[in-house]
Amino acid sequence: MRIVDVCAFYSPRGGGVRTYVEQKLAIGPEFGHDITIIAPGDDHQTIERGPNARIELLPAPRFPLDRRYWYFADEPALHRVLDRIQPDIVEASSPWRSALMAARWQGPAPRTLIMHADILSAYAYRWLEPVFERSTIDRRMERYWAHLRQLGQAFDRVVCASLDLSTRLVDGGVANVVTNPMGVEPDLFSPSLRDPALRAKLLQKCSLSPEAHLLVAVGRLSSEKRWPLVIEAVTAAARVRPIGLIMLGEGRDSRAVVSAIGGNPHIRLFEPERDRKAFARILASADALVHGCEAETFCMVAAEARASGVPVIVPDRGGAADHARDGGGWTYKASDARSASAAILHALEHPFACATAPARTIRDHFAELFADYSLLPSHLRAA
Repeated sequence: MRIVDVCAFYSPRGGGVRTYVEQKLAIGPEFGHDITIIAPGDDHQTIERGPNARIELLPAPRFPLDRRYWYFADEPALHRVLDRIQPDIVEASSPWRSALMAARWQGPAPRTLIMHADILSAYAYRWLEPVFERSTIDRRMERYWAHLRQLGQAFDRVVCASLDLSTRLVDGGVANVVTNPMGVEPDLFSPSLRDPALRAKLLQKCSLSPEAHLLVAVGRLSSEKRWPLVIEAVTAAARVRPIGLIMLGEGRDSRAVVSAIGGNPHIRLFEPERDRKAFARILASADALVHGCEAETFCMVAAEARASGVPVIVPDRGGAADHARDGGGWTYKASDARSASAAILHALEHPFACATAPARTIRDHFAELFADYSLLPSHLRAA
């Protein structure tokens, strides 16, 4: 199949979506498919990624709130690229304007929407839930729910990577929703990579001895990730036990994160580790992964921690919570720093309660996804 992903969230300096795109470009051709990623960028260019895999960039404006990203602004140009490629499947990776652009293309190929974003959790619930009940917020957000229901009718599949998101969409009346969890890179993450010397070195960077506990936090530095809450929770727990926190991330909220750290020598912020093998060693050497975002659609880093035999400490809502099930870790009340601090202490007091990695890999995800695509009939949408 010729599969085209209209991917508004792709950026060479991005996080989870960039990782997902790179995996699709590598794995798709192994299954016999031709993969094209259409993404917005500064200039028009085609970046070949090997036989039957490429990224095609279309000139687009930069996203004003995060200059690492762009947004599609020329629908006819996008449609011309789709006309030239004539894909068998068209994917959209954002529930915003680009999804409607892909839906309005007049070609016959089936459409699928990959829900890489949970807008309601990332913004509406996060901003308003301290004041209003979620049911009240949903009523106030009826215009957005109507938009989601429109997408459910326009797309043959709405693919969610977590049960939390798919359940909420179905309950909200969105059609064609399926759950297909993602997975980790094969043969990369393993408990065998735990390195006591590396662990001691990381704790030394936190001005602590090897007898202290080591937590790791990984992700984009943006407000929906709730890093100040994580920092507050770790700081409170560290009054009871010696705890160091290594944070790996970059983003527009770096100043807010640094301010929240406030010179605490036991919490260190570093740029992302882009060497995946080195990152796998860091993750396996931690005592736990701590995460603050209840708006994750899957939470890849939590899956990677599970694959490394490392317990997760995550909110009880969103995709991250899936990874704490079946002995994988602990949950705390979302957006509650006190609850998070208590969960951290409980996790460190019960270090052997974590079951090791789930077997699911990203290859399993794509195998299931492509198999489902093969069952979708072509539609003469122009008619």
